[in-house]
Amino acid sequence: MEKAYRTMRSTGAGNIALGIIVMVTGIAAGILAIINGARLLRDKKKITF
Repeated sequence: MEKAYRTMRSTGAGNIALGIIVMVTGIAAGILAIINGARLLRDKKKITF
């Protein structure tokens, strides 16, 4: 029984760490997307056809 609790504890800690990593990566990707979109909108005026 103790082994099961130990396994659940380490698995839970690993899942929390993985969730934090995924969240930080998602926030960083979102910020980069916003910056690149703003840059494209700003430079749209310089394009001539």
